[in-house]
Amino acid sequence: MKRTLTAMEARRKFGEMLENVRRGDEVVIERAGKTMGVLISPERYGGLVRQREEFWKAFEAIQAGARTKDLSDEEVERLVDEEVRAVRGKNRSKQRSA
Repeated sequence: MKRTLTAMEARRKFGEMLENVRRGDEVVIERAGKTMGVLISPERYGGLVRQREEFWKAFEAIQAGARTKDLSDEEVERLVDEEVRAVRGKNRSKQRSA
């Protein structure tokens, strides 16, 4: 469950927030109506880090290939789109099996 708290509430309820996050909740912390941070579980954070690493590996591979093959901007964009779809599909499959 996603919850939104003010910074003052988050300060008062820090222990409770940690316990809720451990169980899978996400907590958005706001100050003056502006999001200042988000508290998520270590598992969720790890997944985001892995996604970012996969994205940059794919990006670097495409970039290297584009340099050696002298690809047009359109061809590079198409390859990037394909890679993004492939990574998203793989991540969806992992989420369904978890």
